[in-house]
Amino acid sequence: MSFLKFILKNPFRRKNSAILAIVGIAIGIVVIVSLGGITDGLINTFEDTIHAGGADFSISGKETGNSAYGTNTIDSSWTEKIAKVPGVDEAYPIYVVLTSVGDDYMNTLIGIDPEGSELADISMKEGRIFEDNTSEVILGEIYAEDNNYSVGDSIIINGEDFKVSGIYETGDQNMAGGVFTSISKIGELMDDKDSISNIYVKVNKGEDAQAVADRIDTKYGDNITTVTSVMEMTQMADMLNMLQASTWAISLLAIVVGGLGIINTMLMSVFERTREIGVLKAVGWSNKKILTMIVGESLVITIVSAIIGSLIGFLACTLLGPQMGINPLFTPKIFIQAFSIAIIVGVVGGLYPAIKAVKLPPTEALRYE
Repeated sequence: MSFLKFILKNPFRRKNSAILAIVGIAIGIVVIVSLGGITDGLINTFEDTIHAGGADFSISGKETGNSAYGTNTIDSSWTEKIAKVPGVDEAYPIYVVLTSVGDDYMNTLIGIDPEGSELADISMKEGRIFEDNTSEVILGEIYAEDNNYSVGDSIIINGEDFKVSGIYETGDQNMAGGVFTSISKIGELMDDKDSISNIYVKVNKGEDAQAVADRIDTKYGDNITTVTSVMEMTQMADMLNMLQASTWAISLLAIVVGGLGIINTMLMSVFERTREIGVLKAVGWSNKKILTMIVGESLVITIVSAIIGSLIGFLACTLLGPQMGINPLFTPKIFIQAFSIAIIVGVVGGLYPAIKAVKLPPTEALRYE
């Protein structure tokens, strides 16, 4: 029998001990794979959520006491500059003015590119979004309800006739009372095509919005101001970091328990095979070969545990996760971590019993009953 086959078969000569050790390690691996998949799934869902709707932050001009909104307008060319900053996925300008809208002497009219309307965190409730540079508007649901406007109606804005193409809904009460139209139409209406009020910015998936905002501040902070709205995101990120830390703490505990199990199993194996080890030494096996044999047997047990634990963890999360409203995400990193830990436990758990075996005097081992 080759040395490798000897190592592969030896751990299962005492089936009960081997099964108990495998179960102990496998429980730890199940915990690592399950919590890893759940945590990564939550992170992925969180990122999809925060990047699915409105802008991550906005950019405005410097504060001033002369503007109704407290900040200066900025040149429209800033949109292109901001779009080129590393980490920025989308940047769309908006232009906010106070003007006569319908029966209101003064109301908020917001101009935005139709393609960037999602960054305003609005969604169409009825009708459709306005077309670019046309005399069309969409009304907030509160404004439309309070003034009895419906899709297809006409509304007078700053003395010009506009058609209501749709009614939008939003979670922002102030926005729900506003009116949107094409930003190019507002530029024409206000005779100020080169100015904008703000820039909505959405960062690339996986980017830290606060880091991108800081990058913009560092580069253009003398001319513009970034207004971050990432506090909630930061809090969520902190929560996920805590979840990841908890995952590692629980996994570590499980591994420590499993590691103690493998040390105990291998120590018992060495104890029961004292005479056998003495015979191997007597026939010329070197200490290095005996140490390799014991550590190798320990690795066989932990790798089998890693395979079984990974399969159970994957199947359990895949089958039960969706029923609990969780969509686990399994990446190669999770399984690499699980197997790396299993190998470390195998080496560390087998090393002490192996050293005990190496130190056994052959004559004493042969006399052992």
